[in-house]
Amino acid sequence: MRPPQRPGGRPGQPMGRPASSTVGQAPKAEPGKPLYVRKPPARAKPTIEKRFAEGERKLHPVRARAGAAAGRGVGHAEPAAPPVVREPRPVTITEGITVRELAEKLDIRAKELLKNLLDRGVFASINQALDIQTATSLAEAFSGIVQVVSFEEQMAHEDVSKDDKSERLTPRAPVVTVMGHVDHGKTSLLDAIRSTDVAGGESGGITQHIGASDVHIDGKRIVFIDTPGHEAFTRMRARGAKVTDIVVLVVGADDGVMPQTEEAIDHARAAKVPIIVALNKIDKPDAQPERVKRQLADHGLMPEDWGGDTVMVEVSAKTKKNIERLLEMILLVGDLRELKSNPAASASGTVLESRVDKGRGPVATVLVQNGTLSVGDVFICGAVYGKVRALYDDRGQPVKSAGPSTPVEVLGLQGIPDAGDQFYVADEAKARHIVEYRQSKLREATLAKSASSRLTLDQLHEQLKAGEVKDLPIVIKGDVQGSVEVLSEMLPKLSNEQVKLKIIHASVGAVSETDVLLASASSAIIIAFNVRPERKASDLAQQEGVDIRLHTIIYEVVDEIKKAMAGLLTPVIKEQYLGRAEVRNTFRVKGVGMIAGCHIQDGIVKRDAEVRVLRDNVVVYTGRISSLRRFKDDVNEVRAGFECGISISNFADVKVGDILECFAMERTAHPGAGA
Repeated sequence: MRPPQRPGGRPGQPMGRPASSTVGQAPKAEPGKPLYVRKPPARAKPTIEKRFAEGERKLHPVRARAGAAAGRGVGHAEPAAPPVVREPRPVTITEGITVRELAEKLDIRAKELLKNLLDRGVFASINQALDIQTATSLAEAFSGIVQVVSFEEQMAHEDVSKDDKSERLTPRAPVVTVMGHVDHGKTSLLDAIRSTDVAGGESGGITQHIGASDVHIDGKRIVFIDTPGHEAFTRMRARGAKVTDIVVLVVGADDGVMPQTEEAIDHARAAKVPIIVALNKIDKPDAQPERVKRQLADHGLMPEDWGGDTVMVEVSAKTKKNIERLLEMILLVGDLRELKSNPAASASGTVLESRVDKGRGPVATVLVQNGTLSVGDVFICGAVYGKVRALYDDRGQPVKSAGPSTPVEVLGLQGIPDAGDQFYVADEAKARHIVEYRQSKLREATLAKSASSRLTLDQLHEQLKAGEVKDLPIVIKGDVQGSVEVLSEMLPKLSNEQVKLKIIHASVGAVSETDVLLASASSAIIIAFNVRPERKASDLAQQEGVDIRLHTIIYEVVDEIKKAMAGLLTPVIKEQYLGRAEVRNTFRVKGVGMIAGCHIQDGIVKRDAEVRVLRDNVVVYTGRISSLRRFKDDVNEVRAGFECGISISNFADVKVGDILECFAMERTAHPGAGA
């Protein structure tokens, strides 16, 4: 008989017994019978729209509330936000600024600038260098008030902000520029001060380059800069006035005020520097200092003894009269100006001159105006940067550093800077970045110049008469950057209605094959100032028919170009090349002098012929062969492939490796003579 069942219970479950004997314990299933447990209802899985809405509420609560207030679902697309109104922000833009730097100045994300550029069709990266026009338009698009400054202006502004504390400033030596008319005795006056002889080594007795020297007087320093006096060097004199503190105007007491004297006065006034007048050649019998003072007073320079404020000292460079008084006046005027600088600042200054030295590479003469320039500093000047490898003072002695108001020669440049460029010590990465940008712009400007038809000076007038010539391209090569720059500015001014002179290339160094090829391709004339063409370049010029004009005095270049344009090049003195010899040894013979043991490379060398001494393709001396020997015999000529001994009149500084170029001058008739 089965046990009684509980009403509603399952079969086999006794009456009165609970399904679970222990509270909280899971019921036990009987063998062979399933156990049914009541479960809570399953939760519905959220939809995609709901999950997206919940995520939006967590990430963007403001946007979610705004969407809900508008009566829309949170996941719905919202209308475009109104344009952001930015406050005007002053922005300083320098050349070669990158997208990243411009974004930092505008206080925006770089990707916004990149998007703006992309909308204009310009694909750029974050480190892309921008030109001034693009950077300006970008900045103005983002409410920038643009001010464009050069790298030099920015560095100068930073230097001023750093040196505003007076305790950092210390007195410095005055920088004095010597100006005046040609042949009034500027260099001779400096020679009397420095006890050197510079004028004797210049072509025609005229200073062709800027020279700087450091003079010590009674424990104090004065830095002198000698500027050329010929009218062709007007810009070089202007540059000298820019870097100077005091101008010493040299006026010949026997000659008076001349055109270049007036120019020097104008330059000094433009630079706003005091003028000290040195009345030179006072020892000459025809000297009239009172007349010269009256002329100077008419130009606004009133002497102190006449009640004016211009210091005038009567001196004689030849007898050294009143030289000490002139130096005292310079120091007095310098003390009154209270010249100061900060030696602890980053060095800055001006490039006075630059050239290429075969053994040392590019060399620049710089005047340190503020801070201290040391070996190892990285600096930038114009489109050139470098790291100071060595420093030399004005006497050629190596130095470790150069303080304010110190002229030094700098080695370690990557190229040749232009005379007058400002130099600043800067971070290497920034210097390289600026220089790469400037060089790219220079390359673009060079490529933009067009070539024209081939021409020589001898053919110029004939083609002018036929109406065939419109442009006259010229390639200029010189020994120093200052001369190259002056010629580059002076020659185009000779252009007239019939012909336009155009400089297609100007650089420092000997005439190379590359220069000849450039002249050949563009039919240009090569002006070689105080340099000579290389041997291969000379042969190539002869093959290509390129006209190379050699000069040592700058105004002769102008006269020749003027005469060529006027058809007055008849008759001409033409140089006939004879041959060249290489100096392989030197001997000093008592009673004879220096003998150069030479090997004739090509052509022929004749006794009594004119000879030109070339050192690194730069003309060192031009004279005449006084003696020509082969073994112990005197000979009239020696041909190529043989060795001989050569003595040059009045020249004993022959060195091993020099090239002796033998030539003869002959007078020939111009093809257009009589035209």
